[in-house]
Amino acid sequence: MPPEHLTVFVIDDDASVRDSIALMLGLEGYRTAVFADAEAFLAAWREGLGGCVVADVRLPGRSGVELQQSLHERGIKLPFIIITAHGDVATARAAFRSKAVDFLEKPFDARQLCAAIETAFGLEEHRIRRHEGRRADAEKLARLTAREREVLEHAVRGLHAKEIAVALGISPRTVEVHKTRIMEKLGARNVAELVRFALAASPPEDAD
Repeated sequence: MPPEHLTVFVIDDDASVRDSIALMLGLEGYRTAVFADAEAFLAAWREGLGGCVVADVRLPGRSGVELQQSLHERGIKLPFIIITAHGDVATARAAFRSKAVDFLEKPFDARQLCAAIETAFGLEEHRIRRHEGRRADAEKLARLTAREREVLEHAVRGLHAKEIAVALGISPRTVEVHKTRIMEKLGARNVAELVRFALAASPPEDAD
C-alpha cells in the first residue's frame, strides 16, 4: 500500500484529465489532491506536506517545468513527474535538467504512472528521513553550552586538545572535560559522529 503520509499533487488545467488521474490513482490506493494550475497549488502549499507532483507541462501561467524550478528555488524539493500531450525533446530535456523523475506522454496507463510515483515516493521518503535526522541532531546540539559548541567546532576541524586549549585560552584538561560532556550529550561515539552533528548546525548546500 502507498504510504498514507504522502500525497500525489495532480496539476492539470483539463478537469477531465486531472479527475481521471485522481480516480486512477485512488483505485491504486494513493492519496491525491488536484489543482487546475500552478498558482492554485502554490496557494494551497503548506510547510511539512510531502509526496510528489504530477504536472502537465502546459499550464495557464507557469508551466509544470517552471513550477518545479520555482519550488526548487524556494528550497522545496518535491519530486516531479511531468506529463504532456505535446512531447518534444527540448521540453523533455528541460524537465530532466530540473531533476524530474519522469516525463510521460499522454495517453499513459496506470502502470507507467504508478512506477514513476513509486520512484518519486522513494526519493521523498529518503529526503524526509534526512530532514528528520538533521532536526534530531540540531535538537541535541541545542543542549550544548556556548563553550561546548566552541570546543566542538575546533574538534571537528581536527585540532587536538592542546591546540584547542590555546585557541580558547583554557587548559587542555578543561578541553578534555568539555569533549567528554559533548560526547555524552550528543550520544556520539567518535569524531566522525561529531562531524555529523556539526554539519547539522548549518544548512546543507543542497537543501533537503
